[in-house]
Amino acid sequence: MESLERKLGYSFQNRELLSEALNHSSYANEHKQGLGSNERLEFLGDSVLGFVAAEFLFKRHGNLPEGDLTRMRAALVCEQSLYEVAKELELGGYLRLGRGEEAGGGRERQSILADATEAVFAAVYLDGGMEKARELIGRVLLSRAPQAEERRDYKTTLQEVVQRKSGQALTYHMTSQQGPDHNKTFYFEVRLNEAVVGRGEGRSKKEAEQDAARDALEHMES
Repeated sequence: MESLERKLGYSFQNRELLSEALNHSSYANEHKQGLGSNERLEFLGDSVLGFVAAEFLFKRHGNLPEGDLTRMRAALVCEQSLYEVAKELELGGYLRLGRGEEAGGGRERQSILADATEAVFAAVYLDGGMEKARELIGRVLLSRAPQAEERRDYKTTLQEVVQRKSGQALTYHMTSQQGPDHNKTFYFEVRLNEAVVGRGEGRSKKEAEQDAARDALEHMES
């Protein structure tokens, strides 16, 4: 536990919080002594992270509109970013997993590591307050802001937005193409549960899909 604290740059007053943040539900289910999983902490950590990231971007980009800030925050706090933080902290080595999850490679599973990262953020928040959580998040995650801002993957952002509700299905469809082979323009639409939610165009199919996803996000935020 001390080695993880050193990596986090934070010493817990109540180490039980950090211990709980490392308990996967599969482990808690196998140990029936009232052991809690990290799911509640993950829930809180998601909100703490969202606020800290929103505050950071609001101050960093004083002239950007809400839509751009929303997309940048989504790219910054996405599962991939949290997974990368977990890998740098070597968080997988500290997790407590059930036997089945352990055998199935849970220590390397992106979703498990991302969730544990949020749980650790919540543990620091509960133990040391918002300022300590802000310091940790700033050091291990918000330093990635330039890469996240450059990435601006609208398709991934749109997927993450619609996945907040179950039963959502996104599909991309090429509606037409124009021009000679060496200079084509592709036209795409993106559908949510078969309803068109965005349209886009581009010099490649990938570019047109990204443009359609951007259009869908703008309509959702308006």
